Amino acid sequence: ARHSGPPDGGWGWMIVAGCFLVTICTRAVTRCISIFFVEFQAYFGQDYARTAWIHSIVDCATMLCAPLGSLISNHVSCQVGIMLGGLLASTGLILSSFATSLEHLYLSLGVLTGLGFALCYSPAIAMVGKYFNKRKALAYGIAMSGSGIGTFILAPVVQLLIEQFSWRGALLILGGFVLNLCVCGALMRPISLKEDCKTAPEFLEQNYVPETEKQDLKRMSICSPLIKLWPHECLCYCSWKEYDFLLMPGFMVLAVSILFMAYGCSPLFVYLVPYALSVGVSHHQAAFLMSILGVIDIIGNITFGWLTDRRCLKKHRYFCYLFAVAMDGLCCLFLPVLQSFPLLVPFSFTFGYFDGAYVTLIPVMTADVVGTSLLSSALGVVYFLHAIPYLVSPPVAGWLVDTTGSYTASFLLCGFSMILSSALLCFARLTKKIKRTHLRSLTGNTALKQQIWTNGAIAYSVTAELDQRNVEFLAVDTNSFSNR
Repeated sequence: ARHSGPPDGGWGWMIVAGCFLVTICTRAVTRCISIFFVEFQAYFGQDYARTAWIHSIVDCATMLCAPLGSLISNHVSCQVGIMLGGLLASTGLILSSFATSLEHLYLSLGVLTGLGFALCYSPAIAMVGKYFNKRKALAYGIAMSGSGIGTFILAPVVQLLIEQFSWRGALLILGGFVLNLCVCGALMRPISLKEDCKTAPEFLEQNYVPETEKQDLKRMSICSPLIKLWPHECLCYCSWKEYDFLLMPGFMVLAVSILFMAYGCSPLFVYLVPYALSVGVSHHQAAFLMSILGVIDIIGNITFGWLTDRRCLKKHRYFCYLFAVAMDGLCCLFLPVLQSFPLLVPFSFTFGYFDGAYVTLIPVMTADVVGTSLLSSALGVVYFLHAIPYLVSPPVAGWLVDTTGSYTASFLLCGFSMILSSALLCFARLTKKIKRTHLRSLTGNTALKQQIWTNGAIAYSVTAELDQRNVEFLAVDTNSFSNR
């Protein structure tokens, strides 16, 4: 059945539960790969930069192929896409348990598992946006908290599995765990909204098709159903409309800021455990730092989602997002001076909270910019933009560690990148506000008037423009004028 708008409940809560499990099986598992970092480095005898490529390729493949996940979700089925992704991700992890070189891990754990995650992640998040409107931020907060809860639970579990069964056995068990993505896919019941299901006449009302062609297409669609041109034109139009948000100024600013934000946030999840070990923290305490980060991430997800749904903050989601990103950047700047477990614990609390906060608001802000009907395609592009920074930043950070012998330069670069992302959004919003204020002052000082009067058979229409100089005479009856 077609719904006039998102139902904000009902089966939507099962969609939230499914998305919650998807984020556990994708983002939490990706974060926990950093626990394997020291094991891979020791087993294969490689440096920081080469080992960091494993985590980079997983993240890059997940984000780079996000538009593919959206495409399958839009044109085949969200359920099929997520189930297929679960099978691919599980296969990649199982094959990784038999790896004999880093190159093997690049392909199996990096490319194959990352591709499987990509087919699951953005379609599941987009489904939440289709079922919720009034409580959208809260629904996303609950759904995205799976990343934090999963990290909190999986980090010590993965460390225990490595100790008991080696890294090969741990990867094999994770491969079986990730098969739960197939169950998540089964929960994603599709919903039909009026704004998603425009009829042919409604498409023709847009300015995309010239008026003369509209009439021809209307006649063909009504009188000649066997003609193949109309379906072709409609399909081309629909395909274009799925991505016309790329030209929106608000989306372009958001996209550029996402690039800097993604560059800054990725290395910390790769190097937090190795950094903690390098300053004398034990293996269990280092894994516990990831657990703390994960559980506080949950609080950030849910509390920020709930707060930004309140009437007082709903109109200020934009500034809440850039504040959270800036705070994470500041945390990265202070990290190099925190060289003991008691000092690293508050860092995990602070960074985890604001990480959960802005991650929750990414799909909410994207929906505010492009609308619900284009959310799946827009999220595919947004997560696609994470790909290159996710691919480049951990190896660059590893190269800086290998070159300088410390983590200071890597963490400072991450912090400044995230602060730049926040500053860019703030500057764009202030510029827009200044322009709006200037335009209002112009329209307030200069009246825009239209006067229409009739003198016999002659009708004059005079429009006073903003500069009061261009005056046009319209609707003049030329025949009557010549008779005078």
